[in-house]
Amino acid sequence: MKKYIIILAGLLACSTAVAQEEKPAKFKLYGFIRNYLTVDSRAVSAGTEDLYFYMPKDHDMKDGIDMNAGFNWRYLSLTSRLGLDVSEYKWHKLGISGKVEADFYTLSGTTPILRLRQAFMKLTWDECPVSLTLGQAWHPMAVDMPHMNNLETGAPFNPFNRSPQATVDVNLGKGFTFTASLLYLNHYLPTGPAGKSRDYYKYGLPEFYLGVAYKNSHFMGKIGLDIVNLRPYRTHADWRVQDGSGPEIEVKSFLSTLSPFVFLQYTNGLFQLRAKSIFAQSGEHLNLLSGYGVASYNSNGTITYTPMQDWASFISFQYGKKFQVMGMLGYMKQMGTTKDLADNNLWINNSADTKIQQAFRATPTVAWNLGKFTVSLEYNITAAQFGRGERNARGMFTGEPEWILNHRIICMTKFNF
Repeated sequence: MKKYIIILAGLLACSTAVAQEEKPAKFKLYGFIRNYLTVDSRAVSAGTEDLYFYMPKDHDMKDGIDMNAGFNWRYLSLTSRLGLDVSEYKWHKLGISGKVEADFYTLSGTTPILRLRQAFMKLTWDECPVSLTLGQAWHPMAVDMPHMNNLETGAPFNPFNRSPQATVDVNLGKGFTFTASLLYLNHYLPTGPAGKSRDYYKYGLPEFYLGVAYKNSHFMGKIGLDIVNLRPYRTHADWRVQDGSGPEIEVKSFLSTLSPFVFLQYTNGLFQLRAKSIFAQSGEHLNLLSGYGVASYNSNGTITYTPMQDWASFISFQYGKKFQVMGMLGYMKQMGTTKDLADNNLWINNSADTKIQQAFRATPTVAWNLGKFTVSLEYNITAAQFGRGERNARGMFTGEPEWILNHRIICMTKFNF
């Protein structure tokens, strides 16, 4: 009998040791119910039932009347959100947290459906300065957004992208962090000969991001570089008319781009100031108004591409807690391609009019936060410069440009839970 008691005690001790090696996770359900009422002074290029605002539309003249001029409005709740945070799971020295987040989105027709926004896990290790994020999350260049309550959160003056990724963060000490990411383009796609498609990327190379951040009690700064390699064409026959006498030749040509950015943030009490600037090459996968073209078709079956260069920047602020004032000033400009175009043709992000050369935006906003209920009122004035005439060898228009204004009023109500 004593023998069995000893064995039973040993088994209980082993099971207790195993249980101590694993700590169960905690779960937190969150989300909000959000309504937007928006009013525009003219027709706009926008997504998500016109809530995700890009730019005003160009003139559409018929019998001397601009068909795009005139008041239009919408009132929708489809951006309401549901999410689940998972935290504190532990196995030995490995800690795992995560997030699954979805909202309602109109992909086609008029009935909103639930779509995945984020789904990632974050791995950490005791006494180790390295963490690993796996899954769909905000792009490292998009995560720090301007202060506003509209749906586009600064795009196309701020990069906007969520992508499947493997991101490594290394704590270097004294407030410094190094970040390296491998990303797969998914929701926000590059454009090209067949329109927007992930095929240019799927048959190319991964997108890479490298960056360094510094943070103390009042200040945060980041610098980073986004590296993309696309393969717009995969066969010789895709882009050159063949006489039928020769075999199809595989095209191994890539479009390689480098897009650096800088971000600064200052916080003091209830006041916060943010600024970001990006010099992008072919940044349409970041929801910027950009693109690329062909510099030369080469006799050996290769193609030399040339990206459009764009400068996009914003500065924003926020002050207050129960009653808040906030606003953003944004500016973007196309700087031309890096090389002369072979045929003056560009594949440009068609989320807005492809003739837009530069744009300004200002968004003064007031918000009242009553516990978990928020109501805000934003005035959004956007001025877009439309190119006229023909494109020159660097993709810029030769005619006299024209500025077009849109005035947007946004009233948002939101209940967080």
